[in-house]
Amino acid sequence: MSESSIQAAVGSAILEILRGAGLECEIPDSLTLDRPKNRDHGDYATSIALALAKPSGKNPRDIATIIQAGLTGNKDIEKVDIAGPGFINITVAKASQGGAILNALSQGERYGHGNVLDGVAINLEFISANPTGPLHLGHTRWAAVGDALGRVLGAAGAKVTREFYINDRGVQMDKFGASIRAAALGLPIPEDGYHGEYIADLAKEVLASDSSLTELPETDSIAAFRDKGYALQLAQQQRVLDAFGTHFDVWFSEKSLYENDFFKHAQDELVANGHVFIHEGATWLRTTDFGDDKDRVMLKSDGSFAYFASDSAYYISKRERGFDICIYMLGADHHGYVGRLKALAACAGDDPNYNIEILIGQLVKIMENGEEVKLSKRAGTIITLEELVEKVGVDAARYTLIRYPVDTPMVMDVDLLKRRTNENPVYYVQYAHARICAVLRNAADINVAFGVEHIHPELLVHERERELIGALGEYPRVVASAAELREPHRIARYVEELAGVYHRFYADCRVLPMGEEIATELHSARATLCKATAQVIANGLGLLGVSAPEKM
Repeated sequence: MSESSIQAAVGSAILEILRGAGLECEIPDSLTLDRPKNRDHGDYATSIALALAKPSGKNPRDIATIIQAGLTGNKDIEKVDIAGPGFINITVAKASQGGAILNALSQGERYGHGNVLDGVAINLEFISANPTGPLHLGHTRWAAVGDALGRVLGAAGAKVTREFYINDRGVQMDKFGASIRAAALGLPIPEDGYHGEYIADLAKEVLASDSSLTELPETDSIAAFRDKGYALQLAQQQRVLDAFGTHFDVWFSEKSLYENDFFKHAQDELVANGHVFIHEGATWLRTTDFGDDKDRVMLKSDGSFAYFASDSAYYISKRERGFDICIYMLGADHHGYVGRLKALAACAGDDPNYNIEILIGQLVKIMENGEEVKLSKRAGTIITLEELVEKVGVDAARYTLIRYPVDTPMVMDVDLLKRRTNENPVYYVQYAHARICAVLRNAADINVAFGVEHIHPELLVHERERELIGALGEYPRVVASAAELREPHRIARYVEELAGVYHRFYADCRVLPMGEEIATELHSARATLCKATAQVIANGLGLLGVSAPEKM
């Protein structure tokens, strides 16, 4: 029986005991047991007796005593203690504890996967950069977090489509074309154009492919440089993201929203729901009906498209492509989009509390040699994703960007991330996995058997062993929680805690026999526990897109 199954079974048993006790109050439909920080307090704890004391008119310890008596004889429970005014501490039977080890080994890479989002179709849109320059640090945070969130949602059973929204229309594209053309002709870059070494590089590539573009009339020439530069820059973004381990299922062009009259179709859908109106010749969406701070223009009075036209058509496109939930991962300067996008979903007849979610990511600073790194040699602005990876590597960059909640600003210390010490969080976790792999290689060399046939949970009675087994059993719950809350940083924090628990276990529990000592079933059981731990660490790192090295 798995750890989560035991937890659920014990919770259900407690509720059945309470329902049969004749308490004159409402009994909850479900009960989540807590994990005590101090393992001396058992494997699980609950304060349900205190919660029901007032509505039932009973002393909480009396209710706790009823629960304690009712759980007596349960094969999965070793003992039930009552602490303080009515807290209940539950210790799981030793023979039942092997479930987490067995599941980790038998399920392998699938251990931790669940069904809390089973069958839910999710469109996960992140990065969504202009194809006018290299991906910079702001994009980098979402490149790591968005990809990890996609992995976590998939592990929870969701059908996830990762989507990159290409902002490939508007005046910025013409400025991009004009900048490349100017560089190609040896002219000054327009003041409001794009600067940086990459523009000169693009100009050289474009000219190498077709030198006749400079001979075209200015307007045609700018358009030609724009289109060729766009294709080259987008390809460069795709290569950089692939190297970073971030892959998209769909690269969605904003321009496509205006092809084949799709925008008109989207507008008609909104008209049918009764929230479109005309004012002073412009076409508006009455988003104030659903809490937005002002109504939004879709078509200006001169017939040109407002930026919100793309927003509205894009959302309609997502929903018509069959997605139940549309998750937008936006930058720190997009707080104002939350209200308008939620209102847009409501105008489309959807539930803004279910069908659409907006996550806002805060800024990232990079520190090196005690100073903030601001400038990029290549982009001419802030540091790029490529430059960050060159400094610290893919694993360190991804792990560090993911391990913090995205709604808080963060600082990356390049000097720390280069260190191969326990101060470096990614090294700390990866080293734990590598250490276990070394232990298992040594176990194989001296013929200590390990695996699903050698779990022997009844032998694993040391405090550190029970602590480690309990931590392994928590992993499926952590994955489910990370998926439901859209917080992949929970996986990073979990594997760090698991690594710490393992290091303490390794220090206090000799895994392999020493010298001429004869190998026993306890050695095999401990080696098996090590193998299960390595699997869970690898699974957690895998959800973050970070490698689990076997040697370091």
